[in-house]
Amino acid sequence: MIFEDLPTTPTSEELIDKAFSRASRAGRAQRGLDAQQSMLQTAANIISDNLENVVTSWPDFEYDVHPFYYELADAIVDVDRLRQSLSEVIWASRKAREIHEEYQSKLRKTDVDTARKHRKQAFARLADIVEQIDDELLYINKSRNDLRDLPEINPDEPTIVVAGYPNVGKSSFVNSVTNARGETASYPFTTKGIGLGHFTSDHIRHQIVDTPGLLDRPPQDRNEIESQAVSALEHLGDCLLILVDASEACGYPLESQLELRDAIAAQFDDLPTLTVCNKADRSRDVEADYYMSIETGEGVEEVLQAAVDLIDFQPELPSRDR
Repeated sequence: MIFEDLPTTPTSEELIDKAFSRASRAGRAQRGLDAQQSMLQTAANIISDNLENVVTSWPDFEYDVHPFYYELADAIVDVDRLRQSLSEVIWASRKAREIHEEYQSKLRKTDVDTARKHRKQAFARLADIVEQIDDELLYINKSRNDLRDLPEINPDEPTIVVAGYPNVGKSSFVNSVTNARGETASYPFTTKGIGLGHFTSDHIRHQIVDTPGLLDRPPQDRNEIESQAVSALEHLGDCLLILVDASEACGYPLESQLELRDAIAAQFDDLPTLTVCNKADRSRDVEADYYMSIETGEGVEEVLQAAVDLIDFQPELPSRDR
């Protein structure tokens, strides 16, 4: 997953301590002016390189991040704020190099005592630069911690999103048609965890997603983060299955279920959508595209095949150089 290998971001205090302790060791290996120059170069390089590595370890959100993960990241950490923090850090990295260049020329043209004073001035300025971005480093590391454990969902695989009120049979359907029974992963914006399964059709792997806490209640009942997470799903899904329970054994009136269906279908208006009546062995008293019963197995494979046919995924074939 795109965020899982992000390294820990140092605090300003950790970076300053690392730079100056390494510089001190470098200075002890030299004498006179060489010692002062070596200390300055070591400290400046460590600060500049470490800050640059903080920035380059992150993907470019505009070009390298799939819209699905972009929306998720923005729902959790505020991507604009994160980008601003990264921009401040790269500014500090460049500033450290400028300070090094400015003072290195001074150290070549003076005596050892004066050079030591210049080197100490440079150290003070380097420390000040790093301390100025302490809040940015903290925010970047917090963002890293919040994003690195996002479940791995492949945005490039054909994906079926399953929606509907609780207890209509969504997770049972996902479990019945996938190889990974009960595979779940927790997002920061849902307490129940996303249900994720995989199956293969015509040698093509598909993924199917159940989203408890997101698509099991009306849009007006979602908070801001949940709403943005639903927007992310719009970039992920290739087909939408909305399950209803005409028997109302789920505990929700059929009228409410159909209202939720219409609201979800309106939000995912670009996706092919199927209304599926589950628990059809109990009641079929609703107009639906398909009828099935997870309990008896009736219609389950037909629903899955209908979703696959709607997606009609065509894998890209490798090009041949002629």
